Amino acid sequence: MARSFDLIMGKAVRQYKAKLQRTLSFPSLFFTVAASMVGTGIFTTSGFIMRDVENPWAMLLCWVLGGFIALSGALCYGELGAMFPEAGGDYVFLRESFGKRAAFLSGWVSLWVGFSAPIAATAIAFGKYCTVLLPSNVVSVHTPIFLALLSIILFTWLHAQGLAIGVGVQNVITFLKVVLIFFLVGFGLTVGKGSYTHFDAAFDYSFIFSEKFSVSLIFVSFAYSGWNAAAYLGSEAEKAERNIPLSIIAGTLFVMGMYVLLNILYVYAIPAREMYAVEKIGGLAAERLFGKNAGFIFAALIAFGLLSTLSSMIISGPRVYYAMARNKLFIRMCGTVDKSSRVPRFSVILQGIVAAILTLTSTFYTLLVYSGFVLAVFSALTVAGMMFLRFKRPDLRRPYNAFGYPWPPIVFISMNVWIVVFSVRNNLETFFWGAGTVAAGLIVYEYFNRRAKTIGKVFKTSRYLSMFE
Repeated sequence: MARSFDLIMGKAVRQYKAKLQRTLSFPSLFFTVAASMVGTGIFTTSGFIMRDVENPWAMLLCWVLGGFIALSGALCYGELGAMFPEAGGDYVFLRESFGKRAAFLSGWVSLWVGFSAPIAATAIAFGKYCTVLLPSNVVSVHTPIFLALLSIILFTWLHAQGLAIGVGVQNVITFLKVVLIFFLVGFGLTVGKGSYTHFDAAFDYSFIFSEKFSVSLIFVSFAYSGWNAAAYLGSEAEKAERNIPLSIIAGTLFVMGMYVLLNILYVYAIPAREMYAVEKIGGLAAERLFGKNAGFIFAALIAFGLLSTLSSMIISGPRVYYAMARNKLFIRMCGTVDKSSRVPRFSVILQGIVAAILTLTSTFYTLLVYSGFVLAVFSALTVAGMMFLRFKRPDLRRPYNAFGYPWPPIVFISMNVWIVVFSVRNNLETFFWGAGTVAAGLIVYEYFNRRAKTIGKVFKTSRYLSMFE
């Protein structure tokens, strides 16, 4: 009996004592960044922005400014990613700069806000676009949620099978999505039934300092979120010190140009007042440019494209929880790597469960504002940590130095603080939800931190439990 138990436990130890492997090339990292960024936000948020700013030039300025904010962050994360090419992204960077408590809170926020909430929002948008493709007699109020849950389950299962399979599928979908967007822009601006008179409105630049403009940047920040995706895959990147900063910066510049072109197309296709609070803005633009049938086709293509965004976030997020667990600050099974798939399978599954819960309990708009506000806080803190490391640990090897330092971190931090201050003033409910998430994280941190201290010796001496270290 004892020998049988030893054989079973020994097999379990071998199965989950594998390590992450460096197999991701620059193209895969680049596509991961592009896939993470180009998703729900660009196809759904411009209508909400136009409702607040009420001017096409103000809306375009939001997207340009949001791009420069993301690029400033990308330059900073490039330096951090080259310094610490490990799985975990923000968690690792904050651990090195401000300690494990700040790092844990970042990881906790990533679980609920950084990845699970955007996954849920993307899945909900996917479900809504898919309803256009179904016969009206089979569509109900619950259909979008059902399709959203189905997409989360499918891609969670896919990425639990192995990195090569998941990344391969994602790269193909992302490439097709990019081709679709450039085809739409080029064809729409040349033969589409739009009008450049939609740009005739004058713009009062004092509006930049209003609360509505600042809150609109939350929607833009949500659409640009994902520019740091490659940093989370540091332990699986080939030539990480070079490819991580290069993929983050190149991916951000590429997507910034794409976003500006798409919003020019939206304004060309739809008068400003008719854009107010339209959620499926991409489908409406295609319908106005090419007719009703084109709107139907474009809705199908957008739904297809949203899957690559969903896929990229499901890849990146689990690496954060893996890093937390490896530091004994999270569920220990999340720190294991399955031998056959070479992925942190338990972390992938946990994230899928949380995303499904958020899908069932939140609206698309709530997820948008909630995730944008909290992510702005921790992204700014991470970049502040980069500046702190320059002062605290000047001896650290820096394969890449942020271009234009210190201006990129100053711009990124100040703009995110601006967004946070105005969003809190405009929406106190969002602030309390965000503060509640952080407060819950502090409680959970104390639990894991104390547990690590009290039972650490048991795990170190145990023949089988040491597998979770």
